[in-house]
Amino acid sequence: MNKPSLLIIGAGGFLGQHIAREAAPCFNVFAADLTAPPGARGIAMDVTSAASVNEGFVRSTPQAVVLLAAISDIDECERRPEMAEAVNVRGAVHVSEACRRSGARLAFVSSAAVFDGTQHGYRESDPPTPVSVYGVTKARAEELILQTLPAALIVRLALVVGFAERPGTNAMLNKFAAKLRAGEPVAFPDFEYRNPIDAGTLSRFLLELLSGEVSGILHAGATESISRFDLAVGLAREMGFGAQLVRRQTQPVPGRAPRGLDHFLLTDRLRANCRGPVPTCGEVIERAIHESTQGN
Repeated sequence: MNKPSLLIIGAGGFLGQHIAREAAPCFNVFAADLTAPPGARGIAMDVTSAASVNEGFVRSTPQAVVLLAAISDIDECERRPEMAEAVNVRGAVHVSEACRRSGARLAFVSSAAVFDGTQHGYRESDPPTPVSVYGVTKARAEELILQTLPAALIVRLALVVGFAERPGTNAMLNKFAAKLRAGEPVAFPDFEYRNPIDAGTLSRFLLELLSGEVSGILHAGATESISRFDLAVGLAREMGFGAQLVRRQTQPVPGRAPRGLDHFLLTDRLRANCRGPVPTCGEVIERAIHESTQGN
């Protein structure tokens, strides 16, 4: 039986790499990015261009699409709001319109940054209260996608951890491990709380949700929250480095974009729609290190 086609837009990033690997047994995976990823199914796509998006859809004829492409650097979005709007909002609209025309099922990866982080625990029904340009663009993209494609799936994340399989991505763990190996201290805020999820578990959740009929917004993350500092300590220890090089950052860095202090996404809806259990923070740390060849 022929496998369905899955188009991953933003496949060059570390999460895209994990999703492509997990999807390969069940899908013909097409990998799209601004520069075409390697392989026969690599597609060059600029989401700010409707024509470029449409050309990618013609080539891949997808039954399912995962949209990861975004300017995800919060500080970069603050410095370049017009570009953030073009990529994060208009790009998302171009992809959702292409999905509507082709009948493809869309999973859009969004962010806990749609919330201000002033309460402990956010449900999918809570109204967005973004405090950064990045959060504003993600909230706006969610709204427009659901207007265009009510059956779309939107998955919000507080923090994703894992190793990238190839260099040049935004994977925090690769950079963190490199600094620890070099004996360089690294500071993490002890006042920002997130419920992280590892890239492998998230990929499996996304693919299961794509294969089902659930639509609308779901939150994905661990069962409990943890400070970025304590998360870094846990990751360092799991890699065998100890915690002596992980330093506390006790105040926000001046000049950076505002960030929510407490982005704990409640995952009841994810639990109700996926077979696999939602992991604890300890399980996320272990999987983030050991489920990637780069982490061994």
